[in-house]
Amino acid sequence: MGRMQVSIFGFLGDGAGRPVVDAYVETLSRMRDEGFARMWTAQLPHEPDLLTTLAVAFREVEGIEVGTGVLPIQLQHPMALAQRALTLNLIAGGRLTLGLGMSHRPVTEGMWGIPWDRPVRRLGEFLDGLLPLLAGEKAAAVGETLTTRGRLVIPGAPAPDVYVAALGPQMLRLAGRRTAGTVTWMTGPRTLADHIGPTLRDAAAEVGRTARVVAALPVAVTDDVDAARAQAAEQFAIYGKLPSYRAMLDREGFAGPEDAAFIGDEKTVAHRVDELRDAGVDEFVAIPFGPSEEERARTRALLRTL
Repeated sequence: MGRMQVSIFGFLGDGAGRPVVDAYVETLSRMRDEGFARMWTAQLPHEPDLLTTLAVAFREVEGIEVGTGVLPIQLQHPMALAQRALTLNLIAGGRLTLGLGMSHRPVTEGMWGIPWDRPVRRLGEFLDGLLPLLAGEKAAAVGETLTTRGRLVIPGAPAPDVYVAALGPQMLRLAGRRTAGTVTWMTGPRTLADHIGPTLRDAAAEVGRTARVVAALPVAVTDDVDAARAQAAEQFAIYGKLPSYRAMLDREGFAGPEDAAFIGDEKTVAHRVDELRDAGVDEFVAIPFGPSEEERARTRALLRTL
């Protein structure tokens, strides 16, 4: 198999008693100093604004890329997102990767009052507006759920690569045909090898493109496997209930998130990471977890060797 990039995930969080932006800048700087080439961060519904935070972080921290893994599309029009993403990538000097997703019905309908039906159409029409604008072209996309017309003038702003969180076959085909690839979560090596990769890459090949698989999973290098499994089951419990992730866990034969997580000593975890490489994953995004900073640092130390 080819070479697999190993990246790190950093939570935006609430700053843990410090200003959020200061804490995030410090984390990004530390990940760069530890040798990671890219850090991914999600926009969670209740947290501070990720793109605003990244504007400061990119200005203050050089030498590391950041991916949004992922940013939900429903809260903003394609033109507004293209404006923000191009401005941010101008600040970043091209270090931004734009990972987008559809969120989940309890969030879109429960929190935002925005319908979650027809997700494939909604995402397709969003990309109809977004992708030309990012490329510096005029958008002329009239859709059933969204219409985007016009162009942006942001001189010198490089277009970020766009990835889509896709797990089902229709969404994977859309990602393969139109974007740089997919970002997965809670999806194990067998599903990545048999379902995610082939569906995505076949769709990309049909239109003369290539597409990459970025896979994110929790990781704990530890001697206390039982305690780490218990923490994973609790910390990531929601992902065992949301239908899209539940389907991936079921497909893999996993009872819950604690089975998807890579937990064990250095040799055990390195072997699990090798399984992802063998499954055709192009980039592994590790989410270190554990009861102490010492354990999380031990996890990152192993990841740096991989």
